[in-house]
Amino acid sequence: MLAAVLAVSAVIFVGVSADTLYGRDAPVRDGGGAGSPFAPASAGTWVTAWATAPGGGEPGTEAGGLAGRTVRNVVHTTAGGTRARVTLSNLYGRAPLTLTHASLAVSADADSAAALAETMRPLTFAGNPSVVVPVGGQVVSDAVRVRIPRDAHVLISTYSPVPSGPVTYHKHARQISWVAEGEHTADTTGAPYDGQSTVWRYVTALDVLSDDSEGTVVVLGDSLTDGISATVGADARWPDVLSDRLRTALASGRDLPHYSVVNAGLSGNRVLADGPGRPPRNPSALRRFGRDVLGRADVRVVVVVLGVNDILRAPGTADPDRIVGGLTALTERAHTRGLKVVGATLMPYRGHHGYTAYGEDVRQRVNAEIRDGGVFDEVVDFDEAVRDAYDPRRFRAGYDSGDGLHPSDAGYARMAEAFELDALKGGAPARL
Repeated sequence: MLAAVLAVSAVIFVGVSADTLYGRDAPVRDGGGAGSPFAPASAGTWVTAWATAPGGGEPGTEAGGLAGRTVRNVVHTTAGGTRARVTLSNLYGRAPLTLTHASLAVSADADSAAALAETMRPLTFAGNPSVVVPVGGQVVSDAVRVRIPRDAHVLISTYSPVPSGPVTYHKHARQISWVAEGEHTADTTGAPYDGQSTVWRYVTALDVLSDDSEGTVVVLGDSLTDGISATVGADARWPDVLSDRLRTALASGRDLPHYSVVNAGLSGNRVLADGPGRPPRNPSALRRFGRDVLGRADVRVVVVVLGVNDILRAPGTADPDRIVGGLTALTERAHTRGLKVVGATLMPYRGHHGYTAYGEDVRQRVNAEIRDGGVFDEVVDFDEAVRDAYDPRRFRAGYDSGDGLHPSDAGYARMAEAFELDALKGGAPARL
């Protein structure tokens, strides 16, 4: 086991993503005077209110990208604040991404692209309305002063006049976003946006200067966290439900940390192996940890829900010791930054087309190691929470979306209910 941990730990330090960040470490920039929407606001803590993991280049955009169109992404916040900034990625582009206009606004209507007019803000980058995002890179906008509510939908719009090759995207948004022909980033009516999409494009994070949160929880996972089977537009992924549970508990007076909860789930993700391509589509959790976890604002806790794809995609050869070693390496990486790690057991999947007796044995062996307490700082037993009492290799009736692997909305809710909120307290154990 020690050899496995050392081997995968080495992968972390040589396999850091090429998605270079421009602007995150620069001083927070505001423009304008006291009456400007860009002016400094009250003190608070920068946290990430929403995030997603880029997973590849969007099929069909290899040649022209989305040149000449405005993309209006719809994202859901788990923290509120008085200023905001966004991160835009060109990780999978084959040419620099030129954005001449970008904006942010609070949604006026969950069923349209309309914005609350008083919240519409143009975005700037080092004071300029346009920015060129290098191939394989990402940029962070200047902060704008705007009231972002918690549990709201925010519209992040970008316009590019020239082709940039494949659009960096997140495939399974489970949220309707919008597209318009021409430049309409400042539009508040929503009328020009006659195209719909179920993916997120370019945008990977929304940070807020928060007055209701003091840190960020990042959930690192695969499709079970991504919410691939959740109802579109319902914010029913289990991290969404966990965020709601935390806020309800805080409102009732429980002594718990005030954290946002953001979803770094990526369907098909594995602990150990990358997907194909250069840069790899669907990079391993070890490879993307720096970008998708440590790159978020004021992270305090990491929740790890991974391992089943390492079994499914290596039928007959999956090695439980290597999987556990990879999970342990993620914990060690988090500890180097003082972050607490909560990890989950692997849920049942009998009934899925990839189920085998060998894979089930590997799952049980991995779960035994996780429950033993040597992998994570805290453990949430999702396996126990959702399994059928009469056939523990399957989901309990009502918790299965129908494919034997992914939960229904009720299953996602059960996962969130099984998460002990006190696990979010405290930090990483002291290192001797």
